[in-house]
Amino acid sequence: MLTFIGLGLYDERSITVEGRDALRSADRVFAEFYTSRLLGASVADLESHHGVDIEVRDRAGVERDPEAILGAAEDGDAAFLTAGDTMISTTHVDLRLRAESRGIDTRVVHAPTAESAASGLTGLQNYRFGKATTLPFDYAHGAEGVPASVTDALDGNRERGLHTLVYLDIKAERDEYMTADHAAGLLADDYEDVLAVVVARAGSPEPLVVADRLSALADRDFGDPLHLLVVPGDLHHVEADALRALADSPEELVAVE
Repeated sequence: MLTFIGLGLYDERSITVEGRDALRSADRVFAEFYTSRLLGASVADLESHHGVDIEVRDRAGVERDPEAILGAAEDGDAAFLTAGDTMISTTHVDLRLRAESRGIDTRVVHAPTAESAASGLTGLQNYRFGKATTLPFDYAHGAEGVPASVTDALDGNRERGLHTLVYLDIKAERDEYMTADHAAGLLADDYEDVLAVVVARAGSPEPLVVADRLSALADRDFGDPLHLLVVPGDLHHVEADALRALADSPEELVAVE
């Protein structure tokens, strides 16, 4: 059996009860933290809290050579861990399909994600979000500025009045995390006065939510990672009220006709 377990958003306690039980009963436990990580807990914290040994795999050890994981799942119960949810954004469906093709039973234990937190913390309705996108570091996509994949997603959603969730680049192997002010500065070159919402440290005891023009957000410091941005589309009056109350949005940016 191969069980995919989401660890949630922040620390060793963010996992669901079902996930905790599956993790603690596994014969071997694997994890990857190259797509994201828990900023409130180290691997050692996870091991100590749950009483397990965790074998951390790099990208090659998951995507190109997962034999250790698959072999453990054939011989007994193996758990595979990621921050957030293992199948939302941090998707490992390829690994699951490889297991299924070898006759290995699989299951998924879901957990909170940045996607659900962005809606819950901002008050923006989840069904009014369009296509999400990821804003990479300049060096990661080989050019300066914002790639077309990001502007196309923003423009397409805005034309339809939909909100856009912008994930910010993570290079966990370099301990490098794009900050919301840096991201806002990049986007402000094309969308200077557009309303955006920063969500920082979702899932932590003290998350931060701030709404303002992109140009204004670019000049602020939002503290420790992880950060993400939401660029709202057309606002329902309840969403406008939420951004005023929960994100301290300037009144003129959330006026609803």
